[in-house]
Amino acid sequence: MTDMTTTPEGDHEHQISTRKTPRRGGGDPATRGRTTIADGVVEKIAGLAARDVVGVHTMGSGLARTFGAVRDRVPGGSKSVSRGVKAEVGEVQTALDLEIVVDYGVSIADVAHAVRENVIAAVERMTGLEVVEVNIAVSDVKLPEEEEEEPEPRLQ
Repeated sequence: MTDMTTTPEGDHEHQISTRKTPRRGGGDPATRGRTTIADGVVEKIAGLAARDVVGVHTMGSGLARTFGAVRDRVPGGSKSVSRGVKAEVGEVQTALDLEIVVDYGVSIADVAHAVRENVIAAVERMTGLEVVEVNIAVSDVKLPEEEEEEPEPRLQ
């Protein structure tokens, strides 16, 4: 394409060659659709991040852990990494509720602080969502002499 231009003095004309590349779609690619993230995705990320913190023995209430232990023993069953985590996911923000069991002897306040930081960092980094709150409920303390909770088999 060739454009004719004149100088400010108006006495000389110059030819300027411009080449335009065709635009496809138009606009920023980020504006060409929506990405939705399921609650379960955020719950899994948060569950794994919380379990990474030293002092977190396990996640979930006693009943949830019992059912989880049964499910884990079923052939083909998988461990629930989202056990003890509930997420509410909006378009740009998320809120999380976590239920944890801490090891005896650790500072619950320090563990809760570390869990909160780790969960927020992981969820925001992986999803791009803003984490507006992480509520943590400590439902139990794992004592050193306690055996791991395993349901007794009903059939013998």
